[in-house]
Amino acid sequence: MTLYKLGSRGEVVKQIQKALKLYADGYFGPLTEERVKEFQTANGLKEDGIVGPATLAKLLPKVATTTLRLKKSKRTINEIIVHCTATPEGHDYSIAEIRRWHKNRGFSDIGYHYAIHPNGTVENGRDVDISGAHCTGHNSHSIGVAYIGGCASDGKTPKDTRTQDQKASLASLLIDLRKLYPTAKIHGHRDFANKACPSFDATTEYRKL
Repeated sequence: MTLYKLGSRGEVVKQIQKALKLYADGYFGPLTEERVKEFQTANGLKEDGIVGPATLAKLLPKVATTTLRLKKSKRTINEIIVHCTATPEGHDYSIAEIRRWHKNRGFSDIGYHYAIHPNGTVENGRDVDISGAHCTGHNSHSIGVAYIGGCASDGKTPKDTRTQDQKASLASLLIDLRKLYPTAKIHGHRDFANKACPSFDATTEYRKL
């Protein structure tokens, strides 16, 4: 995904400036950077002055959605199930790596439809038109979303390791998915399996989305 920062130019920069109530000249200068930092601080995001996926999701949700290639599944979806990758905190993994793990387990592809990196970047996984491999008994009618993490540094103890960027991106993604599937209920994997995944109570946290 494109990062918008000091020196960036273009139409999206204009939209960012309008959202920040600045003069929209399309140039990401020092004043724009300053206002971005103020916005990030006010919204619990990492204050770096860079408009990455998490900041864009809060500032310009429509723009953020289109960059994620969000599409509506041809399947009937009545559940959106939140997962973690059960990997150690502080470590990031590529979609290719996760796909390899899952294929080694006998899956045809990565089991999740979306994965969220520690920096808030959301990537497409398995095509949403194809049933996932993430929750036994629920795959045919659900969308699987996972954040990378979910374990303490020992790689075994369940822990909510979501970064602020992940929390922002996950909430934004779930809001957009609920727009596509308005009757779908949001659950954590642990609601349907004897495991801690996603290492927090997703059902309660996202009840009002």
